[in-house]
Amino acid sequence: METARIALVTGANKGIGLEIARQLTAAGILVIIGARDESRARAAVEDLASEGLTAGSHAVRAVRLDLTDLASIAAAARDIEAEHGRLDILVNNAGIFDFADAPPAQASLEAVRRVMETNFIGTLAVTQAMLPLLRAAPAARIVNLSSSLGSLTLNGDPASPYYSAQFIGYNASKAALNMLTVELAEELRGSGITVNSVSPGFVRTDLTGQGTMTPEEGARLPVRYALGGEETGRFVEPDGVTPW
Repeated sequence: METARIALVTGANKGIGLEIARQLTAAGILVIIGARDESRARAAVEDLASEGLTAGSHAVRAVRLDLTDLASIAAAARDIEAEHGRLDILVNNAGIFDFADAPPAQASLEAVRRVMETNFIGTLAVTQAMLPLLRAAPAARIVNLSSSLGSLTLNGDPASPYYSAQFIGYNASKAALNMLTVELAEELRGSGITVNSVSPGFVRTDLTGQGTMTPEEGARLPVRYALGGEETGRFVEPDGVTPW
């Protein structure tokens, strides 16, 4: 029987995802890096291994996982079940931003479709596939990487710094992800599985191209919610609770 808790972090080959994987591994969690590009996933595993990061006697490992490929999601779930029999932590980190996204009157419909398909539908598909494994754990955690741009309250407040950031595809995808958090937290209430939306803050990554926080700083809050706590159905950011 494995003593280390098992975590799957999607999109963990770079940026915040890789840093979440690094911090979870340093905390003694056996981390599975999910990435659609196998070579990049292996490079991420080697990166962490070169730092001497392991969970007990287990090295960090990788699994191919493409949020837009249902077959890869099903195969990843089978692989985790065969190897570990359960999943203690699911961090839904993978997501995209499309630079053809824009305010509603101008946005490319194809860009909006791609973003919604990945950020929301893909995350829902991964969560559904992993739920039987999460139910097999004694106290599982689901962390959905959201954004303050997904807050309807902040999007509708002219005084908010997010008011002018109008990207109908990306913002709507994160609002939909928040709805997943709300409904799934209620569906799983009493099961021992917590579900929370975590906005890491304005982090400098390949996705944003700019920001005020490093990936290391941005990973701290998602890692905290992944490691424990009984709170569920919350939307939080580094400064506190985010309004829906």
